[in-house]
Amino acid sequence: MRRTWMIPVAMLASTLAFAQGKNDAALATSQLKPNVYLVTGGGGNSGVIVGEKGVIVIDAKISAESGKELLASIAKITPKPVTAVILTHSDGDHINGLASFPAGIQIIAHENNKKEQEAALAAGGRGAPPAGHLPTRVLTQTKEAFEIEGVKFEGYHWGPGHTSGDLAIYMPAEKLVFTGDVTAVVDPRIHNEKGGTSAGWLAMTKGMAELDSDQYVPGHGNLLKKADIQKKLAEITAKRAKIIELAGQGKSLEEIKATVGDDPPGGGRGAPFPSFTELVYQETTKK
Repeated sequence: MRRTWMIPVAMLASTLAFAQGKNDAALATSQLKPNVYLVTGGGGNSGVIVGEKGVIVIDAKISAESGKELLASIAKITPKPVTAVILTHSDGDHINGLASFPAGIQIIAHENNKKEQEAALAAGGRGAPPAGHLPTRVLTQTKEAFEIEGVKFEGYHWGPGHTSGDLAIYMPAEKLVFTGDVTAVVDPRIHNEKGGTSAGWLAMTKGMAELDSDQYVPGHGNLLKKADIQKKLAEITAKRAKIIELAGQGKSLEEIKATVGDDPPGGGRGAPFPSFTELVYQETTKK
């Protein structure tokens, strides 16, 4: 049974507005596979896949300006037009560049991703692309295979991790995974106000680690190997279990932080969501 997540629109708008924070990093392009490129800078990482007659983009940058720069970068790779975009989640630094994309293109996302964007629009439009660029196709199952421009993809949603609408995008022929913001350098960053959960984060990470791939493209940062995903999964599984154990013993949040650590403290970087330690404590104690 699928769960439908109710997202408080005011909190969602605030969170998505945070995700739009200024990002001046220049765009840079690198080739991962014969038909797959990575474009960094201007927000979250973007995948560019050259298909038979058109281009598929995975995540579309942070603003209309960076979206335009992304399209210019694609034009240097191939003269083929962008015909589809796949979104890993609804954060503004991954979707707002759609404002510069052509009208009428196919936009694929998880059903909860679309709901989050619609809630942001209803709250005043902050953090979401223009209404004309909302997802046109939603995925609803744990695994859905689809083909675009002769390229095969598999979209996976093992649970609400970073957000309620996370998708891991797997390219089976290329053995390549686009993880969105589920992968983390230190502790997971989970938007609890958008339905993200620590259990869902573990499920998403475990599922990705089990795919036949040794190359993972995170939503931010450098490429990862399967060993990186497995190591992080083991670390966070142990940390979450310890937090739950200590909370069950009646330890306070501050006592638990002193024992297991709290990275980033207080959510870090002005983030409007709790740190991982705080989140697991809240989930465990319902505080």
